[in-house]
Amino acid sequence: MKHRIVVLGAGYAGAFAAGNLARRLSPADTEITVVNAAPDFVERMRLHQLASGQDLTSRKLADVFAGTGVRLRLARVTAVDPEHRTVAVTGEDGSAELAYDTLLYALGSSVAHHDVPGAAEYAFDVAGRSSALRLRERLAGLDEGGTVLVVGEGLTGIETATELAESRPGLSVALAARGELGAWLSPKARRHLRGAFDRLGITVHEHTAVEAVEPTRVIAAGGRSIPAEVTVWSAGFAVHPIAAAAGLEVTGAGRIVVDRTMRSVSHPDVYAAGDCAYAIGENGRPLPMSCASAGLTNMQATAAIIARLTGREVPATGLKYFGNHISLGRRDAIFQMVDGDVRSKAWYLGGRTAARLKAGVLKGAGWGIAHPTFGLPKRRHRLAPSPDRAGARVAA
Repeated sequence: MKHRIVVLGAGYAGAFAAGNLARRLSPADTEITVVNAAPDFVERMRLHQLASGQDLTSRKLADVFAGTGVRLRLARVTAVDPEHRTVAVTGEDGSAELAYDTLLYALGSSVAHHDVPGAAEYAFDVAGRSSALRLRERLAGLDEGGTVLVVGEGLTGIETATELAESRPGLSVALAARGELGAWLSPKARRHLRGAFDRLGITVHEHTAVEAVEPTRVIAAGGRSIPAEVTVWSAGFAVHPIAAAAGLEVTGAGRIVVDRTMRSVSHPDVYAAGDCAYAIGENGRPLPMSCASAGLTNMQATAAIIARLTGREVPATGLKYFGNHISLGRRDAIFQMVDGDVRSKAWYLGGRTAARLKAGVLKGAGWGIAHPTFGLPKRRHRLAPSPDRAGARVAA
């Protein structure tokens, strides 16, 4: 009987992982199934562009995985039973249970409203394709001078505010930051960021904690009112409670606690990658929810799965950040290098060169998704007679 590998989620982590597994494992021994609710691959790193009115290339997952040997199941995951090694799904074909021998959990994350009154009811976000399209439609209905407030000074908030201001110059765009804008950047990069905000006419409300969202305004600490015909919520992400409900060991926020190889510390047949994985980086700190983390964790998870199934030593792939790349519209960007403690170095790259570099990163990621088994070896690894799935030696 073939070893059944089920990958939950076909975002950056899940889609890349499925391709890597199909690239390296022999189809004579393994059966790989990807479960995803939507039929298209979602370029989450570009959803702020979609919301601003730009059109993105659509990639059908059926086309992405055609000819790779990977089976695609379009369905929504409703539950995981790690004791019986099954996944409950529901889709157009109704409800079903999928059995697995190895599970790679990569369901990603969604917007976190942090129980702020009115945020879920009145705010928009760019955490998913449908929500980005909803924001796009709302922005199209605004008159000249319409007010848009982006809540959150992280990477998503900065990229969203600058993209909207550049693409829709007739709107009045503002950003509410709990602290100082770009506080984590080097001094020169911070000045570049502020210069971009000034150039694009974006108003910044620093040290402003939003306590409530209403249809035409937000209420900040102290009762201060900030006008906003459209509020865009980008103040963090949350994971789905499925992992916690399954009995997997998770953090208080619901992220799956994994070891150095991305294996669940409570259930050895389960691996996690992407935003849902609580993984410790080489600096001893948890990896943040980001596309970079999706790449790091999916490479380690697939390397560990392949090694354990084929009787090889589990390699320790890199879990180290090198920098943050922030788009500031289509013609400007910042690439900020960081040290081993994720503190910004003095050097940074900005302007059109950084924008071209970011465009190249996005294009490369999209190409990689569209060609999941590129470089397929002529001989792929056969499974060991008795693969060690309880624990293998990890390379130092």
